[in-house]
Amino acid sequence: MKEGQSVLGVICAFYDQFFEAEKKIADCIMERKEDVVEMTVAELAAASQTSDATVSRFCRRCGFKGFQNLKLALAKEVMEESHKAVQVSNDIDRQKKRQSIQNILANKVAELEETAAMINEAELEQVLCLLEQAQTVQVAAVGNTIPVAMDCAFKLNQLGIRAVAGTIWEEEAAHAFNLTSRDVLLLISNSGMSKRLQTLAQGAKENGARLIIITNNPDSPLALLCDHCLVTATREKLLTEEFWFSRIASMLVVEILYLFLFSSRKDAADHIRRHERAILPDKTGI
Repeated sequence: MKEGQSVLGVICAFYDQFFEAEKKIADCIMERKEDVVEMTVAELAAASQTSDATVSRFCRRCGFKGFQNLKLALAKEVMEESHKAVQVSNDIDRQKKRQSIQNILANKVAELEETAAMINEAELEQVLCLLEQAQTVQVAAVGNTIPVAMDCAFKLNQLGIRAVAGTIWEEEAAHAFNLTSRDVLLLISNSGMSKRLQTLAQGAKENGARLIIITNNPDSPLALLCDHCLVTATREKLLTEEFWFSRIASMLVVEILYLFLFSSRKDAADHIRRHERAILPDKTGI
């Protein structure tokens, strides 16, 4: 388990890679975390309708030496949550809007806090250096994360860093296959499993471009292909059960990159002012 990452964060990040029996254990922990901290291996196996061996394998896949280590980490999280002034759950109910809003907020805050805690300072510095030294930065994503990629490219261009982002895969491929050793491909993929992004990454890597990824899954095929990985947290699985498409954590990482680059680039403010002057008539109607 990555430093700063929670048990629930690990489970959400790796859920798609679990075997069906392991998903039953994951579901049981997410639904009954307070009960699980009091269980034995055999009790968790019975509650999830699996086996002792599957529980042990599940713990190792999540980065723990065994069930006892997982329980200790989970117990700490449960205790920290119990000390918060506002009690929350993972339930969303339109008949209980105020409590549901608190539940959503608590999980989103947890995503952001966990994402910030997992950022490695040395890795971040290397990423910042690559971005500011690149001739061109291509920001690529597919599906739900395309808006994050577009926002990232916009922000980099505001700072005076040439960046491109496409909205269709063919357009992204055309850019990626023309990248050189002076360029950077920045990928945004929650799962890190996209075969289309892997095709882009392999093509850019063959040309000598440096690869960076923002992802929930640092052990995914796409993450392993990249030179640098910035890991995000997700708790959307706790709220939506089957599907999760949270952009908030990856947007935080983009914002962190933007603000660090803004603070360190001497000409960043001038670039932004030039951009603001260009769009001022649209804002004022002049």
